[in-house]
Amino acid sequence: MKEPLAYRLRPETIDDILGQKDLVGENGIIRRCLEKQTIFSCIFFGPPGTGKTTMARVIANELHKPYRQFNAVTGNKKDLDQIFAEAKLSGQLIMICDEVHRLNKDKQDLLLPHVEDGSVILIGATTANPYHSINPAIRSRCHLFEFKPLNDEDIKEGIRKALQSEKGLNGEYTIEDDALKLICDTVNGDIRWALNILEISAVLSPDKVITKQTVQENCHHVSNRSFGSEDGHYDLLSALQKSIRGSDPNAALYYLSLLVQSGDIEAISRRLLVIAYEDVGLANPALAARTWNACQAAEQVGFPEAIIPLGMHIIDLCLSPKSRTATDAVHKAFSIAESKVCEMPKYLKLTPVGLAKEEQYSYERYDCFHKIQYLPDELKDLDLFPSFNPNRYEQQLKQIYEELKQNKRTNDLKNLYR
Repeated sequence: MKEPLAYRLRPETIDDILGQKDLVGENGIIRRCLEKQTIFSCIFFGPPGTGKTTMARVIANELHKPYRQFNAVTGNKKDLDQIFAEAKLSGQLIMICDEVHRLNKDKQDLLLPHVEDGSVILIGATTANPYHSINPAIRSRCHLFEFKPLNDEDIKEGIRKALQSEKGLNGEYTIEDDALKLICDTVNGDIRWALNILEISAVLSPDKVITKQTVQENCHHVSNRSFGSEDGHYDLLSALQKSIRGSDPNAALYYLSLLVQSGDIEAISRRLLVIAYEDVGLANPALAARTWNACQAAEQVGFPEAIIPLGMHIIDLCLSPKSRTATDAVHKAFSIAESKVCEMPKYLKLTPVGLAKEEQYSYERYDCFHKIQYLPDELKDLDLFPSFNPNRYEQQLKQIYEELKQNKRTNDLKNLYR
């Protein structure tokens, strides 16, 4: 069986690694560690195809240390026990852990003592954000290194090496410049994907020249590295919301176009509804209902046509005035409720006990509803609306609010009803 091109061309030394100059360049921290013949437990995080697992293997090779690979999802206690036994026999062993953020508590409990005493050097690889996804007990024992997408020059260098290498295409093929550029534009910094495209283009090319047309015929989508992990998906949703909040329809439509590639119409709809209430809010309350209608329409027609109602409504959200008056008030109220629980006035309870009839809340006294104190005594002067935005609707609300504040609310209902 012939291994895939990307597998055959995996770097074996630190000088073979593409990109990541801040880690393996002349003054890169990993290069300097290897020059000192040492390495520490660490977590490599970044998009797929940036060389995380490859780097871990290169480290083990450069240090001439035994290593074992362990997958946090499929590996079990028996696999870990075998690794620990080998570490004890060899004195020290490098454990390369793929999907390290998926280590469950039982596996962590087994692993931590061995990482702690240095018998196992853990090198974890993940596409997730380690600050959110890696258990603090693991994270505190490791150094974190970010792997960035390769730039076009790195991708081109990798392709040229693949064309010439005896392990690769052995000089049997050439590639046109516009085909090379198309691969770079397509793979979005993922060298593994670039080599996969190169391999299928070479196999299916009618002659020994890889042209732009050959690449187009054999690569039908752009690699979107944002979907290499859950974090990437949520990063795009975050970028969409921030673009709408910043009233930039060009950016918002771009991030929408990336998001629709995931096919997750529910996540997009949920985020748009949040934006309508959180960011537009009282500046344009009617937009919340229009957002619901747009999301319902999008779900009804499905992708790819759903991008039209979603895109049209995103423009509406972007160009609408914004207000966080309601959002800020809700958060302030929630914060107060979390930190302090006060006893409500007795007359607000469903069935108040110990109150005379004239001291109870009267459902017939419509003329007094706006004069009653509804807050607990400790919070009776609470004002969650120190200011309103200058938009027309909020100014109307402000006028009503200020008029209501002129009423001195009371908890003495007996005298109020006289």
